[in-house]
Amino acid sequence: MTIFRRFFHRLMCGISIASFASMIFIPPVFAAGSPVYSGNGVKDGLRQLSGLGLASNLSLTDLILVIITFILNIVLLLAVLAIIVAGVYLIVSNGDEGQKDKAKNIVLYSIAGIILILLARVIVLFVNHLF
Repeated sequence: MTIFRRFFHRLMCGISIASFASMIFIPPVFAAGSPVYSGNGVKDGLRQLSGLGLASNLSLTDLILVIITFILNIVLLLAVLAIIVAGVYLIVSNGDEGQKDKAKNIVLYSIAGIILILLARVIVLFVNHLF
């Protein structure tokens, strides 16, 4: 029971950190009184953005979907990098059981994070197709 409780606690901490990181990377699109844009709304801003060649007929839903997908891709890349770091820990452990256990835990939690990220991507796509 303690192994499950510790795993669940670390998983929830990882989810909290990932969600906090995703809030940091999302730009403040809806900031009131923003000095960057003072036009007639979001649709007009997207139209101006498409005129610059940066976006092509993106609706607000598509823009949010692109941002969420980008964030999930970065978090997935970080999870894969964590597995690589765990491999390095395992290689340089020199038979130390503490380092081996640390590497095994990093791999275990990284795989759990990858599964969670893939489930988040499925949920995002499912909700996108609903609306």
